[in-house]
Amino acid sequence: MRYGMVIDLNKCIGCQSCVTACIHENDVPYEVGQRTYVNYIVTGEFPNVSIHYMHRICQHCENPPCVHVCPTGASYKREDGIVLIDYDLCIGCKYCMVACPYNARYFHPLRHTPDKCTFCAHRVDKGLKPACVEVCPTNARIFGDLDDPNSEVSKIVKSGKAFPIGAEYGTKPSVFYVRWE
Repeated sequence: MRYGMVIDLNKCIGCQSCVTACIHENDVPYEVGQRTYVNYIVTGEFPNVSIHYMHRICQHCENPPCVHVCPTGASYKREDGIVLIDYDLCIGCKYCMVACPYNARYFHPLRHTPDKCTFCAHRVDKGLKPACVEVCPTNARIFGDLDDPNSEVSKIVKSGKAFPIGAEYGTKPSVFYVRWE
């Protein structure tokens, strides 16, 4: 099993329900959680202008540079592909923050350690979806097993409709995006 997520940029309306759900589910301080806001990208020329939304989270890489640079082993990848941080082992050196080519980590001001998206591993371990997937009003987020050819997430990725960002980094992300139409 290898967990992954597809974010359909055509369905995302920029409501930031995903951000709010993450803040509440994971006890992230509001000002830090808002750092992971949904980016608004304007394309076209007047009067034919379009607004698109792009939310960049931890990519839960198959080859995570954040794990490779961690001097204590606090950053680690589970067998199911979820990349996590053991806060008891973390010394707050921020090497993982620097190593992440996606700028997906932030410094938690109360815990004094780096933090990141966990795919809500505590929920996933109970058979639930990540909070951001659960609350998305347009079903723009699909979560599941990338190795299961019958899972919705796997079918979308194999269809060629979804692509990883930063593939040139060699990290092999587990988060994919459906391009704007």
